[in-house]
Amino acid sequence: MKTTSTVLRLSFLFAVCAGASLGAQAQDRIYRCPGNEYTNNATAAQQRGCKLVEGGNVTVVQGAGATGPAAGPAAAPVRSPAATASPAGSPRVDSADQRARDNDARMILETELKRAEARRDQLLKDYNNGEPEKMGIESRNHQRYLDRVADMKAQIARNDADIEGLKRELSRLPVHR
Repeated sequence: MKTTSTVLRLSFLFAVCAGASLGAQAQDRIYRCPGNEYTNNATAAQQRGCKLVEGGNVTVVQGAGATGPAAGPAAAPVRSPAATASPAGSPRVDSADQRARDNDARMILETELKRAEARRDQLLKDYNNGEPEKMGIESRNHQRYLDRVADMKAQIARNDADIEGLKRELSRLPVHR
């Protein structure tokens, strides 16, 4: 809640500065209501307990702000590809074209998956169960060897995460044959 309030205050400050620099039209009275809401309606301001803002013009920029008291980082609902709606006015795609696009996407993802699996095999071979062969100066500088082993382990973990992500993306694609 604190960060939402800070963001709204910064947005208000930015809007006031932008309005002042652009020479906004003069306004009679602006009231600040609880919850960082503004109005120029005196009767509504009086009913809601708003306070008069003095000392300058106020420009309010509508944005995609928080909705509701518990508007924090919430998980987005998971939608199936069939449940996702297209925006109004977007062009319709022929089912044969969509099938071709899906097949192309599947082919690209399968190619990337094969490449990532081959890379994993090579990394595991080089890693040699945590005991890769020492190279050059590493026989005299053991820390350099340990750093390289840790880097190899991190590369394997990243590659495994990539493989899992590719498999997830493949499972999301509809099967067209």
